[in-house]
Amino acid sequence: MNSPALSLRHNHFLNGGSAVASGIRLPRSISSSSTSSSPFRVRMSLQENGPSVAVVGVTGAVGQEFLSVLSDRNFPYRSLKLLASKRSAGKSMKFEERDYTVEELTEDSFDGIDIALFSAGGSISKKFGPLAAQKGTIVVDNSSAFRMDENVPLVIPEVNPEAMAHVKLGSGKGALIANPNCSTIICLMAVTPLHRRAKVKRMVVSTYQAASGAGAAAMEELVQQTREVLEGKEPTCNIFNQQYAFNLFSHNAPVQPNGYNEEEMKLVKETRKIWSDKDVKVTATCIRVPVMRAHAESVNLQFENPLDENTARDILKNAPGIVVVDDRASNRFPTPLEVSNKDDVAVGRVRRDVSQDGDYGLDIFVCGDQIRKGAALNAIQIAEMLL
Repeated sequence: MNSPALSLRHNHFLNGGSAVASGIRLPRSISSSSTSSSPFRVRMSLQENGPSVAVVGVTGAVGQEFLSVLSDRNFPYRSLKLLASKRSAGKSMKFEERDYTVEELTEDSFDGIDIALFSAGGSISKKFGPLAAQKGTIVVDNSSAFRMDENVPLVIPEVNPEAMAHVKLGSGKGALIANPNCSTIICLMAVTPLHRRAKVKRMVVSTYQAASGAGAAAMEELVQQTREVLEGKEPTCNIFNQQYAFNLFSHNAPVQPNGYNEEEMKLVKETRKIWSDKDVKVTATCIRVPVMRAHAESVNLQFENPLDENTARDILKNAPGIVVVDDRASNRFPTPLEVSNKDDVAVGRVRRDVSQDGDYGLDIFVCGDQIRKGAALNAIQIAEMLL
């Protein structure tokens, strides 16, 4: 299975970020030895009239994927600043045939920066995000720090682009824009087109979440545990404190007094904010499964208005960022493996909910790359909307 852009011993840059190969493939877009596959694409990306861009947390899995997506989508930039912790400062990186030196993240890092892509954890975002915005930088933040702040738009470009319509590049005014949680993005990419047609009253989501959601270190440990278990050894359990290989367990997010864990409540609260619908009923159960980098979700929907499965399938086939994989005859439906390193979210198992009367309920199964559309790609698409 494909894996994140650069294998790291620790998932976010404050914990070190040394590159450690452990059977996880380095991408073509950034590594110590790779070069861009197209000189023309390099010229397209580096443009004098493009914005100045900073990547915060560049040595982490999502930070590396930021760079990969910037390159893949020919995102224009006139300058690029790579930021990480003091421990990672001074490292050399090659990106699009140019050499860069990772700089330490400080309060002065955002002077002259137009767009900053943050994926360094909530505490770093809370400290440096507002500072950057005060200097006129538009911050796209991948952490949970600002998602539920009523003054910060929470955006999936295919779902609610209007939420950030007031944010303008070049206005001199900085801003914070929040990237939703990965499971929320993947879910709402599939459900929103149906919601627009028939209005969702209630949504029940069960997630099957990959190691990548816990960072590159969790991915490495899954590889390591798999080898150890197959060799009859005791598995190394540093990240989740229990065996992950050949096992699954309730998501490792802290459990709240209501019995839901934080990951589940993110799906509930973020859906309501993104849809601007405080009354929609959402419940979720989030499970960690031994898959490398793509999440899967089983979604049950109850609608206010009737929607039959054939119409739903047609709606999804025409929805941006969605690919329908729904071959009943061949029993072929979305899988995490097939969507890994892919931009589109795959939807299948589209069927009428037989527990509900008429065409007021559907079941669907959704898979999406957690690092890509669930994080880095969504953030870059937000940045593209600013251009």
